[in-house]
Amino acid sequence: AGDIFQDNAVLSNPVAGLVIGVLVTVLVQSSSTSSSIVVSMVSSGLLEVKSAVPIIMGANIGTSVTNTIVAVMQAGDRNEFRRAFAGATVHDFFNWLSVLVLLPLEVASGYLYRLTKLIIDSFNIQTGADAPDLLKVITEPLTKNIIELDSSVIRDIATGDPAARNKSLVKIWCKTEKITNLVNITVPGFANCTPGALCWEEDGQIWTQENQTETNNLQKCTHMFVYADLPDLAVGLILLALSLLALCTCLILIVKLLNSMLKGQVAVMIKKVLNTDFPFPFAWVTGYLAMLVGAGMTFIVQSSSVFTSAITPLVGIGVISLERAYPLTLGSNIGTTTTAILAALASPGETLANSLQVSLCHFFFNISGILLWYPIPFTRLPIRLAKALGNCTAKYRWFAALYLILIFLLFPLAVLGLSIAGWQVLVGVGVPVLVLAIFVIVVNIMQKRCPRFLPSFLRSWDFLPTPLHSLKPWDKVVTASMTFCRTRCCCCCKCCKEKEKDEEKDDMKTKDKSLEMYDNPALTIEDEAKVTATHL
Repeated sequence: AGDIFQDNAVLSNPVAGLVIGVLVTVLVQSSSTSSSIVVSMVSSGLLEVKSAVPIIMGANIGTSVTNTIVAVMQAGDRNEFRRAFAGATVHDFFNWLSVLVLLPLEVASGYLYRLTKLIIDSFNIQTGADAPDLLKVITEPLTKNIIELDSSVIRDIATGDPAARNKSLVKIWCKTEKITNLVNITVPGFANCTPGALCWEEDGQIWTQENQTETNNLQKCTHMFVYADLPDLAVGLILLALSLLALCTCLILIVKLLNSMLKGQVAVMIKKVLNTDFPFPFAWVTGYLAMLVGAGMTFIVQSSSVFTSAITPLVGIGVISLERAYPLTLGSNIGTTTTAILAALASPGETLANSLQVSLCHFFFNISGILLWYPIPFTRLPIRLAKALGNCTAKYRWFAALYLILIFLLFPLAVLGLSIAGWQVLVGVGVPVLVLAIFVIVVNIMQKRCPRFLPSFLRSWDFLPTPLHSLKPWDKVVTASMTFCRTRCCCCCKCCKEKEKDEEKDDMKTKDKSLEMYDNPALTIEDEAKVTATHL
């Protein structure tokens, strides 16, 4: 992550800065960490605030990968998966649509930079208290027993310190002591003596005294990797596997628990409370109240990923509607920026202005996105796009994995590679692709809204080969590949076949339920006649 941030020639390109923000946030799974690296670089003078704004936008996009992964864990049930994936990707669409509008506007006018600069210059802002540790008080004792990281190493690498490249991110010594001693050293001449210190000649050499500071290690940390002689890569892979296992286990247990608890009248009542609007004429207030709730809950847990990942299963099982999850998600974006602002206010005086300006850029970026995509119902495009993607992934569940890899990995890497090759290459490849994408979107809209204005061959995409306008051929390929893997893999073959048989039995029961008739021997012929007459 630190190496990516070092190339200022690439970071001067706003598009490259955007995708770098996405990639780094996906790597570290925390927009707060990537934002803190950016703040450190701005404070040290290696990066200007103008160049940092696109990176902050990218960090806003990258943080939504966590709840999208959480939604994939609900792929077992198609209806739950449809709702959960739509509830997760509404965050993605909001971030990407906001960037598509606000990044060109920022490059052309610099309105975020100018607005935040005006705020910083207008107020006499002083260093204040740090953001309160709310959820961290509970989680920190557990995480310290698993791993402790030296976050200053990443910042040192990003700021160009060559000595930091050979340091490990794993923290070994948690308690250290710095001791300053006055020692005698030799110098070439009297002009090199320490100012104000003794300087003398002895045995043909010139001596002086100098203060030297040494760090003594007093106490080792208590986490599980402190005595493990493993490289950082191995430790990271182990922690990644354990965290994904814990995430999937917790998600499965949460979904099963909620499914067992939220049934009958309880589920009906909760759905009504969560999804009902205020009476007319105050119905519009409900969404903004949901934003405040989302911002408040995110401020408590101090992570938008945690909050959005928590509501994704609730959307999947139908407790929270997508229309209600949307303002909650927007509120979580605001909540995570307010935490960053409080953290910036705790910065030292010499870095306070830059730290606060970067945090305010993040805050006003989300505010601008909300003004674009929420107040008018017609402009709530993220909801419609998320529903369409949810329907697609419910039908072709493999497309969810392709979406994750494409949006959060391959696309940013491709743009980064083109940016490294030069802006001429980026423009030469990017502009035709962008024009083609806009053409396809416009034609799709006209095919649905006003096909009569299109030429006859453009009223449908049937003139193209089927793989270019339909996922059915690709679905056949994926299904055939999975079938081949199942037949070759004996360990999962039986499980998969048993699961498929159970699903087929459930489908048959559902289809035949309306046609099933049972004979009750306890009824006499006269009773049966009465029952039949009553039903008729």
